[in-house]
Amino acid sequence: MSSNAEHAALFRRLHTEGVLRLANAWDAGSARLIETLGAKAIATTSAGLAWSRGYSDGDTLPFAHLQTAVAEIARVVRVPLTVDMEGGYSDEPAAVADHVERLVGLGVVGINLEDGAGTPEALCAKIVAIREIAARNGFDVFVNARTDVYLRGLAPPEQRVATVLERAARYREAGADGLFVPGVTEADDIRGIANGAGLPLNVLLRAALPPIEALEALGVARLSAGSDLAEAAFGQTRALAAAFLADGRAGPGPRSAYGELNALFTPRD
Repeated sequence: MSSNAEHAALFRRLHTEGVLRLANAWDAGSARLIETLGAKAIATTSAGLAWSRGYSDGDTLPFAHLQTAVAEIARVVRVPLTVDMEGGYSDEPAAVADHVERLVGLGVVGINLEDGAGTPEALCAKIVAIREIAARNGFDVFVNARTDVYLRGLAPPEQRVATVLERAARYREAGADGLFVPGVTEADDIRGIANGAGLPLNVLLRAALPPIEALEALGVARLSAGSDLAEAAFGQTRALAAAFLADGRAGPGPRSAYGELNALFTPRD
């Protein structure tokens, strides 16, 4: 099998072997570090990646910058790579499908694609276009359809499970492989979505979430850290830099990490 086929098959299988934990990276350095800790796959955070390139989150990142960042990540990691594409960086389904094909050419085997504040019809059209170009050009990609029903409060609390399931059915029919529902935390809601979606369920790390063992019992296939790690890294850098600029000291923090970090990027056979 080709590298794409092998990694795509592995990535699909990881969604059937307990809860896949994705500690989202934001650049090549963070991706390589996360890989060395035993990550079975690498996922990106759109927010952290955008910040690392000097842009805000929310489809403002030029696609060329995403390509560059993904190529850098793919060069240093060997586990399957999935990329958060926000809304696909275009409203045109054909353009989104072309973007996906370009990322697959760099080594990507999975993507996140969200409905955000848009319509389910718009996301369905993008998924269909991706499936068509994948079938035409012979590549595999795991499409994780994200719905923001909970994150954006797009339905009253008592209607959110039903609204998510309605969207899930449409995204599944369009060709989605997984369902990402950031913001859901209640056990009953998670169980209802997992049982009714017909797709592997991905949830976003939140303090109110049940523990990992309970998530697996509820039917969750995938847990994402989202932007949490990037936010923490930027926050720590801000605190240390502020201390240094104030009194010439960097404050408490890890020391003597240069050699360890530098070794992460020694060429591997």
